[in-house]
Amino acid sequence: MTASSGASTTAAVDPTGVEAGVVSRPVDDVTFEDLLVRAREIAARPGRHVLGVCGTPGAGKTTLAVQLARALAAGPVPPGCDEGWVAHVPMDGYHLADVELERVGRRDAKGAPDTFDSDGFAALLERWHAALPGEVVYAPMFERDIEQPIAGAIPVRSDVRLVVTEGNYLLLDGPGWERARGSMDEVWFCDVPDDERRERLVERHVRFGKTPQEAADWVRSVDEPNARMVLATAVRADLMVPVAVVPPLA
Repeated sequence: MTASSGASTTAAVDPTGVEAGVVSRPVDDVTFEDLLVRAREIAARPGRHVLGVCGTPGAGKTTLAVQLARALAAGPVPPGCDEGWVAHVPMDGYHLADVELERVGRRDAKGAPDTFDSDGFAALLERWHAALPGEVVYAPMFERDIEQPIAGAIPVRSDVRLVVTEGNYLLLDGPGWERARGSMDEVWFCDVPDDERRERLVERHVRFGKTPQEAADWVRSVDEPNARMVLATAVRADLMVPVAVVPPLA
């Protein structure tokens, strides 16, 4: 695996009217099999481990995290690990509920860093690292059909050796985010062309109930400022993964 001499740089203007940002972090020359080998090497070390998958809204973080977890679970078990050694635990379960966002006046900014319980996410990872044999740590999940978090939806057993987590803000500054980062072995950043990312976001918002215009407005006013913030953290990633190498979800 080697870093390419080029970098991920785009500056197109999409239908939402927002100019693309620029990422100067070189994209690593890796295959999906390279990613599996690297993840298995992390899990083979003594103790429990967390692999973070970071990226902008619409970058393909969930696809990468899910495909990693599936392929790892279906493949060879690393030395010292048992069956069921890998778990997928997204950060999205730590969205604040709409009732709380309305109380603090941030409902229209849902998805911004301060609309997540970052300290709660950090505490989950710390609790799992310290779990006693036989203990199950329960994580929340984000249910997109209702756009709300659901508590206690993801069981993570103490014999899991690798948790694959994913979220926009894993490399962000701030006490909660930095605290969570301290529980991760590595963070990989999903690189995707800006026009493709925005197209995915508009399609997602339409799929979950917005009109095309409402979706484009939301991407421009909420998702894009968040994306620029996240892109600025890419230089901190341990690996820059081109999403083109990730198999699509069936």
